[in-house]
Amino acid sequence: MSDTFAPAARRAVHEQAVDGLGTIRVLPLDARADAEVVHGWVSEERASFWGMNGLSRDQVADIYAHMDTLDTHHAYLVARETEPVAVLQTYEPDADRVSECYRVEPGDIGVHLLLAPAGAEGARPGWTAALAGALFTYVLLGLDRRRIVVDPDVRNEKAVTRFLNLGFTAGPAVVLPEIDLPDVYLPEKHAQLAFLTREAAFPG
Repeated sequence: MSDTFAPAARRAVHEQAVDGLGTIRVLPLDARADAEVVHGWVSEERASFWGMNGLSRDQVADIYAHMDTLDTHHAYLVARETEPVAVLQTYEPDADRVSECYRVEPGDIGVHLLLAPAGAEGARPGWTAALAGALFTYVLLGLDRRRIVVDPDVRNEKAVTRFLNLGFTAGPAVVLPEIDLPDVYLPEKHAQLAFLTREAAFPG
């Protein structure tokens, strides 16, 4: 972990006590201070679908520094107490290539989620669902949104299954077009769309 990672000194946009886990904090990602942590995660083979395998730490930092200049895309480091446990990215679908593949509705918000590798104790039953519950509280209630859209790679069966297990409803399989701009390059992506409404996440 980077010596500069100091979650206690950073203002959280969302903080929630979760039974059995402790306090989950959603922190604005600091492109430079968090580069070592995030680079370590995205460089692993399990994170190949995140699209940053092979990049240097500085290249990863540059990507998130650029994202920090945007009003429509945001990145967060999620911490459990003082331990970083996930990267959460949110975006406005109508400002993203996904808008070319489905009809964006008022109140939609896009989400990308990368979980940290399991610790020395291994996978913890119920951990992902409990963490996701806190994140959905922030995204749907804290940001006052009606529906989350996700677009995992169709080959990433683990991620697709995880979202469905978390209550998402599968949408169509689509092809997200290539983006080739001076500041951003994204290759064509075959994705499985899935949706989670506020009502499904918080029934009753």
